[in-house]
Amino acid sequence: MTFLQITSLLIVLAGVFGAINYLVLKLPSSIGIMVVALAASLALMGLDVLMPTLGIADQTRHIVTGIDFSDALLEGMLGLLLFAGALHVKLSDLRAQWLPVVLMATIGVGLSTLVVGGAFSWLTGMPLMIALVFGALISPTDPVAVLGVLRQANLPQSLETKIAGESLFNDGVGYVVFLVLVGLAFPGGAAHSDNGVLDAGLLFLREAGGGALLGVVLGWLVFRVMRLIDDYSLEVLLTLGLAFGGYELAVYLHISAPIMAVCAGLLIGDVGAKHGMSDETRRYVDAFWKLIDEILNAVLFLMIGFEVFAVAFSADYLMVGAASIAIALIGRLTAVAVPVAILRPFRNFNPGVVRIMTWGGLKGGISVALALSLPASEWSPVILTATYMIVVFSIIVQGLTVAPLARRVSQQPDLL
Repeated sequence: MTFLQITSLLIVLAGVFGAINYLVLKLPSSIGIMVVALAASLALMGLDVLMPTLGIADQTRHIVTGIDFSDALLEGMLGLLLFAGALHVKLSDLRAQWLPVVLMATIGVGLSTLVVGGAFSWLTGMPLMIALVFGALISPTDPVAVLGVLRQANLPQSLETKIAGESLFNDGVGYVVFLVLVGLAFPGGAAHSDNGVLDAGLLFLREAGGGALLGVVLGWLVFRVMRLIDDYSLEVLLTLGLAFGGYELAVYLHISAPIMAVCAGLLIGDVGAKHGMSDETRRYVDAFWKLIDEILNAVLFLMIGFEVFAVAFSADYLMVGAASIAIALIGRLTAVAVPVAILRPFRNFNPGVVRIMTWGGLKGGISVALALSLPASEWSPVILTATYMIVVFSIIVQGLTVAPLARRVSQQPDLL
């Protein structure tokens, strides 16, 4: 299938499944589309078992694996989704919560990677370094999934900022940690050399620091141009060019494109909206990026539902995947509880912050994309199966219950 045919198919299916969800399931849009897509995939597999001569599963698997999910997300959709998410996080709110956000997005990701990687190595017998790669790809929360749930949860502003800010930044940090560990774990990787640890540290600094610097510089330049213009269609086009062009430039320069997109989006969404846009332009920019966000969310969650065809099903892998769900939650609890414990003597936190942020730390398409991008090895199938099961559990079970949990916990005393 050509690129245009694949794109058309995905958009048509996203629309059809979205309508089914709206009329029948009535779940939150993105989650509902993924549920319908997953149900359709499992139904096709079941039909193939009943009527194997039709070869339905093989044909569908050929189409699904023909779509490079990893490239489509990491080098295409992710920049737009992160930019759109960052546009709606105000720097003033983020500034008030910067310390817990930074600690959870750095120390938290690191601790979760160690906890999950160590436990996964013990569970599977996998070499520790490769297990740490799994820990790195499953530790970051997915801003796409998290921000979608936040719209339904009606959380206190300070808690919402913590969750949104952390999800935006730990995604970029986690991606860099993943690249570093892949380089160390697999011969021939970017950080694999005689001075692997030193090179890994330098790679992390270059990726993270370079991405942040590029995002701020490009965002500032676009903001300065927007101040000279009063044409909403052109200004919307400039923001689209910033998201697309900046992301691809970061990829070309081998620095963190996700962090670039977040920093540029934060600057345009706050400083640019206040000082570089008219009221009319601001309304059009907000509406345009909300629409882009909703469409790409629908397509992304549709693709996650169909990626079940890329997963290796066996009793052993399914048992490992089920156990990995608990491991991932323990890693997430560690990533939240330790920074909160460090900061608790110096600042107040919302009631039940650890419970809400642990259960609300959803995994998503980014983890699946990273698992699919791993070099081929004997451990790839079990990593992909475990990743997919964690993501499906996270989006469906946690995504549908975090809002009721937040409402209930916020009425209780602050017990961790």
